[in-house]
Amino acid sequence: MDKLVIRGNGPLHGKICISGAKNAALPILMACIMPNGPIELTNVPKLADINTSCKLLNILGCETTFENGTVRIECGQRNHEAPYDLVRTMRASVLCLGPLLATLGEAKVALPGGCAIGARPVDLHLKGLEALGATFELTEGYIEGRCDGLKGAHITFDFPSVGATEHILMAASLAEGESILENCAREPEVTDLANFLNACGAKISGMGTSILTVQGVPELKGCKYKVMADRIEAGTYMVAAAITDGELFLEDCPFHEMDAVAYKLREMGVWIHEKPTGVLVRRGTELVGVDVNTRPHPGYPTDMQAQITALMCLAKGASTVEENIFENRFMHVMEMVRMGADIRIKGRTAMIRGVDRLMGAPVMASDLRASASLVLAGLAAKGTTEVRRIYHLDRGYENIEQKLNGAGADIRREKQ
Repeated sequence: MDKLVIRGNGPLHGKICISGAKNAALPILMACIMPNGPIELTNVPKLADINTSCKLLNILGCETTFENGTVRIECGQRNHEAPYDLVRTMRASVLCLGPLLATLGEAKVALPGGCAIGARPVDLHLKGLEALGATFELTEGYIEGRCDGLKGAHITFDFPSVGATEHILMAASLAEGESILENCAREPEVTDLANFLNACGAKISGMGTSILTVQGVPELKGCKYKVMADRIEAGTYMVAAAITDGELFLEDCPFHEMDAVAYKLREMGVWIHEKPTGVLVRRGTELVGVDVNTRPHPGYPTDMQAQITALMCLAKGASTVEENIFENRFMHVMEMVRMGADIRIKGRTAMIRGVDRLMGAPVMASDLRASASLVLAGLAAKGTTEVRRIYHLDRGYENIEQKLNGAGADIRREKQ
């Protein structure tokens, strides 16, 4: 197992190129089970979760190669079983269930794993697939599903779940007749999946709204498609510029998908300027405390909660963060307290009072975004910070230490 050793090295300056979005690439990869014909995906980030997805596709009968940011896929004789050893490491693996049902009429998929940030049950996924005509049994840690052809349905989600919206969107693309999906997640990654499916011949409308309409088609075909840039990675590097009092140019930044994050950072005193090829970010004035409430898109994203919490630790005055998406997403807080942060937790709210400086310390990463927040805190801290258990970080950030070191950071990877 690796760790990152970070020595506070002053302001960051330079250019960082934003990678393709993990949260868009993973569902698109699962959707690649359905088309007949070759698929070429570009701008795919080199991450542990992407490698896991490619291994899973190979097991499911889709020949997959991944090289230089491009994934090529061609499905042959598909296999209906997704084994526990792969699915347990990555929650997005459960998204193969709907595509397998749509193409084979049967599927056996292990219950998923992933980050320990909350329950995140698959009930909404199964409920939506049942409305399309599937039946399920839970046996020995596996979900076994069957259907005699999926049929279009009118489905209203109890909560605008990103995963459930994506899952039902995929299955409905090959269902007979029309499906109307209400209270859908509006995240840009959902739109990216819908755009990919349409490029394969699906008929989906309403992208970016809470109501998606799907006209089922008998077949999807292969295509070439570029995955969107990662708005969470871009937001993380925006915070890196601000927390070190530096200046970074973020190339290929998906700025128009980041309104809530940009608004809060500007409110804190961060200067953000859009240019034709990217976004320039620096600390504009003294950082001041703000209040953040995580919400489904277009609200403030839960995946940027831990990062802005790190920035609040050095802001003047008080800040609050209310976490409304996941019930267990403050595990980074106690590690920041070890670094000198003044944070108190009450229920779903973190109350932060800014301090003059953070001090380096050994800290433990609990999940993907917590890992990123501890790296950010280490960049701004006096002395040396060791971030342990960084396998979470490798699931969601492509070459993070190389990108930051290229902008003046002092980070090295060591065996733990």
